[in-house]
Amino acid sequence: MKTYDFIVVGGGSAGCIVAAELAARGDVLLLEAGPHAEEHPETLAADGYKKAFTNDELLYERFSVRDDRWNDRRLFMGSGRGLGGSGSVNAMVYTRGAKEDFAQWPAGWRWDDVVPSFQSVEDVLRPRRRAPTDWTERCIAASEQAGFRRSENLNDGDLSGVLGYEWMNYEGDRRRSSFVGFLAPASEQPTLTVHTGASVHRVTFEGTRATGVVYEQGGVVHQAAASSEIILCAGALASPAILLRSGVGPAADLSALGIDVVLNQPEVGQNLHDHPNVQLFFRGKRDVDCDYPQLYGFHRVGESAELVAGQPDTCYVFYPARSSFREGLIRLLPSIALPERLYQRSWARNGVRGAIAAAFRSRTVTDFVARMWGIVVILGKPQSRGKLTLRSADPAISPAVDPGYFAHSSDMTTLLRGVEKARDTAATAPLRNFGNRELLPGPLNKNLDAWARQNVMTTYHYAGTCRMGADDRAVVNCELKVNGLEGLRVADASIMPVAPVAALNAPSMMIGKRAAAAVVAS
Repeated sequence: MKTYDFIVVGGGSAGCIVAAELAARGDVLLLEAGPHAEEHPETLAADGYKKAFTNDELLYERFSVRDDRWNDRRLFMGSGRGLGGSGSVNAMVYTRGAKEDFAQWPAGWRWDDVVPSFQSVEDVLRPRRRAPTDWTERCIAASEQAGFRRSENLNDGDLSGVLGYEWMNYEGDRRRSSFVGFLAPASEQPTLTVHTGASVHRVTFEGTRATGVVYEQGGVVHQAAASSEIILCAGALASPAILLRSGVGPAADLSALGIDVVLNQPEVGQNLHDHPNVQLFFRGKRDVDCDYPQLYGFHRVGESAELVAGQPDTCYVFYPARSSFREGLIRLLPSIALPERLYQRSWARNGVRGAIAAAFRSRTVTDFVARMWGIVVILGKPQSRGKLTLRSADPAISPAVDPGYFAHSSDMTTLLRGVEKARDTAATAPLRNFGNRELLPGPLNKNLDAWARQNVMTTYHYAGTCRMGADDRAVVNCELKVNGLEGLRVADASIMPVAPVAALNAPSMMIGKRAAAAVVAS
């Protein structure tokens, strides 16, 4: 069993930064369950997110529990796997969030506190915006008529009622993920050891001090020791699962699964929240001249007492279907169309995927999709909370994921008001002149509540399951140390007490940057 100064678990958006930064301070072992990014060139290309979304090696095949709140469906809850994590397969949206979001975080993590860390990340990744097109400018003009104001910088912290071109972490035809920007340049350092295909079972302890990890690679179980610290960066659906399997969590639940309790911490796996969305689709009179979803809008339509006046609670993404509609169907339609037992059969999944690919070889289909555009309505500040729990101590058995959608009744009200806002925007002259025939939900669909429950899906923004706070109940403190334990921190979206209204990739990288600095300073 080899000993390292630091072990970083998870080579995703935060983990790549943590490992790269700490390699300048000591020997680092980075363990990533997925493949190396360079084994899949699509993770390095700006246009590669489309292909990556259909690559089973690059996305965890994970589903939610069933619940009547979303019509007893299994919801796809995938996330990126491989070096760079979700940051190697997403659409490269780089948004810090709103100032008000961080006012809901503990002291030391407010807007003014975290901006320097964002800037340090941006100095490396160099995010930028894409050029306007006729359609995107029409969308902005329509939004202004519907009560939005145009923003020239969606990263200035002011997201109250604005819409503009989102920042994206790319350069030319290349993606600028945390792997590309931080880990790859550090890969030649002799102090950095990276093992891919290495799935961590649990953390080991001596008393309350974390001493190492047990992980599996190529079917063989290994152990590694850490003389200084272990940092979990496996994401909001994996870091809590590792803690639970390690004996850190609700004592009664762990004992029932035969797991020795190291620390009774009831909040591990709780406070799970996400940004659920529904998608409206329209048909234009001509082709959409845009190949990326590059507009992001924010507005306040709900009446939550927990948000300050003007703080946005919904997000709006103008979506050109030509960008990735085919790939979205290939990934998601099999799990919708097939019974669960058939979905487990590769021949059945591949049959549906093949039929979709064949349909898109038809000029009729591609011409139709070229004129399709959508408005994705995202619930940016959900009041509902779900949870992640173990089904078994066996790491091969996936935890139960309850995203909690619509557990709080106000969330459905807010989401449907967001749908009204999107419809109002689509009805204005700039988009009416372009073509705005509504396809989904469609004019005949009068029960929008039922439609939303049937069509709600994840935006892949999982957060909160290892909540950070200054209180004793929090899983980690404001230095990201696991309360009640030594030598163990968590640094990913799981520590967010309340998720920012926007995409979580940039905030996750900011967390990684601050975590590395905290480790160095300790």
